[in-house]
Amino acid sequence: MTVWLVGAGPGDPDLLTVKAARLIAEADVVVHDALVGDGVLALVPPGIESIDVGKRPGQVVAQDVTSALLVELGRAGKRVVRLKGGDPFVFGRGGEEAIALLEAGVPFEIVPGISSSTAAPLAAGIPVTHRGVAAAYTVVTGHRREGEHDVDWRSLASVGGTIVILMGVSQRGLIAGELMAGGLDPRTPVAAIRSATTERQTVLRCVLSELADAAIESPAVIVIGPVAALDLVPHRPTPGLTGSLGHMDNTTATADTTSAVLDTDANADELREAMLEDELLVEEISIDGMCGVY
Repeated sequence: MTVWLVGAGPGDPDLLTVKAARLIAEADVVVHDALVGDGVLALVPPGIESIDVGKRPGQVVAQDVTSALLVELGRAGKRVVRLKGGDPFVFGRGGEEAIALLEAGVPFEIVPGISSSTAAPLAAGIPVTHRGVAAAYTVVTGHRREGEHDVDWRSLASVGGTIVILMGVSQRGLIAGELMAGGLDPRTPVAAIRSATTERQTVLRCVLSELADAAIESPAVIVIGPVAALDLVPHRPTPGLTGSLGHMDNTTATADTTSAVLDTDANADELREAMLEDELLVEEISIDGMCGVY
């Protein structure tokens, strides 16, 4: 084997697979993208060649250039680890690189990683499925190449369940508008998670009608649906929270429990217990008209 297409997970190096960590330690060269966490890159041994092919504003490495590089390095007999944020086959263009390696006759292996599409919501205390609330989830890209058909957001609005959007920050206004035009309630809860699972993680919560104007920086994972109102991570610090549950004086913080983003006409403890016991149905979840980040 000469090339490994390796999922680097959502950012926290502790969430790498054992195999991924071993391959990084044994690599001759590591080719990585922009979404690989700094903690993961710190595992690359000193003296090992590390090549950044990440796509950033003002710095774009064409996909065919990256694929050609993998073929070249593989043919040279090097142990090549191609590190991709999340999972290589979930919007990671791993399929394109696998095709290039197959066509060139270069041996390779695919090593799965934890996808940010589920890890980011989890890190924010959001289960993408929850019995009685969301029976399914859809993962979709918010970015399409020029000439490609756009996602049919209006049809997606009627599918139900949870919508998880990757690479959708720049198009969030269009996406929100199309979802609402397709019938999705403007008060549908939304969460945007940036730098998930790292010490720089931030979570912004709002409702669908506020998404277009929400202060979200790319890259971020956007979660849309009733489960986005949940915050099942215990002991969340809540600077800036004032007044009754669910109301804030600015956009610097949001609540540390599920009850703070749900309607406040029920007792917080009873509401949380009901949700965890699957007694709270989808139509009973709502946001109290706020948009906040922590």
